[in-house]
Amino acid sequence: MKKHAKQIFWNTLLLTVAGLFIRTVGVGFQVYLSNRVGAEAMGLFSLMSGVYGFALTFATSGIYLGVTHLVVDALGKKQPERIAPAMRRAILYALSFGTAAFLLLYGFARPIGILWLKDERTVTSLRLFGISLPLISLSSVFSGYFSAVRRSFKNAAVQVFEQAVKIGFTVYLLAFLFPHDIEKTCCAMVLGGVLAEVVSFFCNFLLYLADRKRYTKSGRSRLESHEGKRLIKIALPVAITAYIRSALVTVEHVLIPEGLRNSGSSHQTALIAYGSIQSMALPIIFYPAALISSFAGLIVPEIAECHVEKSTRRIAYMLSRVWWIASLFSIGVAGILICFSFEIGDALYPGTEAGKYIRMLAPLIPIMYVDTATDAVMKGLGEQIFSMNINIADALISVVMVWLLIPRFGIAGYLVTIYFSEIFNTVLSIWHLLSITSPHLRLFKWVAAPLLSILGATYAVRLLLLKSSCLFANRGLSIFIHIAAVFALYFLLLRMLGGIDREDMKWIGSLFTKESRQRSVDGEPATTGRLKNHRNSLRNWRP
Repeated sequence: MKKHAKQIFWNTLLLTVAGLFIRTVGVGFQVYLSNRVGAEAMGLFSLMSGVYGFALTFATSGIYLGVTHLVVDALGKKQPERIAPAMRRAILYALSFGTAAFLLLYGFARPIGILWLKDERTVTSLRLFGISLPLISLSSVFSGYFSAVRRSFKNAAVQVFEQAVKIGFTVYLLAFLFPHDIEKTCCAMVLGGVLAEVVSFFCNFLLYLADRKRYTKSGRSRLESHEGKRLIKIALPVAITAYIRSALVTVEHVLIPEGLRNSGSSHQTALIAYGSIQSMALPIIFYPAALISSFAGLIVPEIAECHVEKSTRRIAYMLSRVWWIASLFSIGVAGILICFSFEIGDALYPGTEAGKYIRMLAPLIPIMYVDTATDAVMKGLGEQIFSMNINIADALISVVMVWLLIPRFGIAGYLVTIYFSEIFNTVLSIWHLLSITSPHLRLFKWVAAPLLSILGATYAVRLLLLKSSCLFANRGLSIFIHIAAVFALYFLLLRMLGGIDREDMKWIGSLFTKESRQRSVDGEPATTGRLKNHRNSLRNWRP
């Protein structure tokens, strides 16, 4: 039996590599689009994406989490005959909500575009967006299945292929079929994504057909009905809260350009400012999050399994490891982006204010990344409803702040809103998690040591390599070398200050070893049979 910690580590590494590749290509593609179509078109596309986000939330309706929990529960209880009935019900659930979302978005595209977004150029693109909704909903079923059975590498492979297809289709449509017109440019970008979703669905479906043979034992119709009820019980409450939050987020994103116009900006200027943040700065902010996103996705079934077994000590230890990894990584990333924000902005988006917005948003990275990891743990513990309630409160506060602040303070009001909502969400999530678990908090190791280390690393590199950029004709190479030097020095200072201690190095090293000695969860002698193997497999996730 494979070690769970090693499995998480290697799957995280695989998904991180895939995620970084996808994000690298995605950011490069975003740069291409921004330079190709301009900030106004990107702002209009971002405005439509807010509406599409709500439609997508309705289409998926919590199905990914529902499938993950059902399959993990079936495997954990050695009842594989439950998987096939659960998947059939999940596919029917996804198809129903996905089709309904398509019909609603397609049918109401014109009133949404004209009356709400106040731009008739969005109507056709909104209708095209709707075509992909049933396919994305079904793909979420298969993604949840692969995550639950610990074969997330299949999700990663499909995502990489989907990104390549999307870029290929979009570039072709922009270059050869559509003239230089903002409305048709947006249609090309949407259609490229839709065609990629079609390909992605068929890939996911074929991979699932091949994989489901592992669980060939079929369930009875009564069992299928039972699994359907369990699915609805898990997914629907999540979906309802997600609807509310997504609706509020959509309202917020519609109010932002409107508020900028009310602050004195023209419609075009408002779209440019909105596009600079949404389509230029934020992709850079979230680009390094591939590690945390991959890790968070993989930790959900592991935490869920521990929760089913009522292994509170293992949960506390895993949570401590999750927060440690998220803090060290996010604080390092934030320091680097603050230090090199203008260089990165000028290299990727010359002649824009992207660098300024990157620097303004970079201090939020530790809060955002830790919140992502915290939400994953809460989902694994079955606390997704509380998490969604926090998200709803966060979204409601954001709508009110956008409505009040942006017309008066312009883009500064939007940045204040982002800061307040992120801090509010993260603090409440951590507080709730601390109230139901008992992790060992080590604030100096998790916060102070990384802060001191990244400050020292960035200052030293700036001081020592300030004039090194003149040695490289390629500005991108110069930025890369500076960032690599900061990372190396950051790791060294973390070791010196105790952010990474000897125990952590042994734990990391144990992930690469083939064999490891057995320890029991509570220090008791190891038992025999399945329990013995199970405890041995969790060695790396125990204190």
